[in-house]
Amino acid sequence: MANNISSFQGKSPVIHETVFIDVSARVIGEAILEEGVSIWPMAVLRADSSPVFIGKRSAVLDLCLIESPEGSPVRIGNGVLISHGAIIHGATISSDVLIGAGAIVLDDASIGEGSIIGTGSIVTPRTVIPSNSLVLGSPGRVIRETTAEERENIKKQINGLYHKSRTYIKEACLLK
Repeated sequence: MANNISSFQGKSPVIHETVFIDVSARVIGEAILEEGVSIWPMAVLRADSSPVFIGKRSAVLDLCLIESPEGSPVRIGNGVLISHGAIIHGATISSDVLIGAGAIVLDDASIGEGSIIGTGSIVTPRTVIPSNSLVLGSPGRVIRETTAEERENIKKQINGLYHKSRTYIKEACLLK
């Protein structure tokens, strides 16, 4: 395993061969990363108490913290964009969701498919956000339904990050 990827008390990461993990990111414990996931600079995935699962083509951007406390695993669906500096702590994020920069989603909260959690918003423990919701504020409140255009934009951003991660992988191979 690379220095930035480590087991903890017999729990090891399971990382699909197509995953991009920046050398400055950390992945610890029972983290399951599916096909095409990208983990960007200085992001931390701590699965040392409960599992962290990240679905296909999801992206965890710079300076994010994803942690699973005892009894509250993190489940992140497919095509999720977790933006810069966000914190996911023991929560479930459905597919095709955008978590804005600096947003915080806390223990046992659940975010429905196609939702956007706005920049700096805080989703408090055990909150259930319905699908296709725009959430703003602290504590986060559903403001309105997301538009088809907003949901399509999430997919475009994820696609762009996926392709950029392929470039990072190719360039890293060329440097060896």
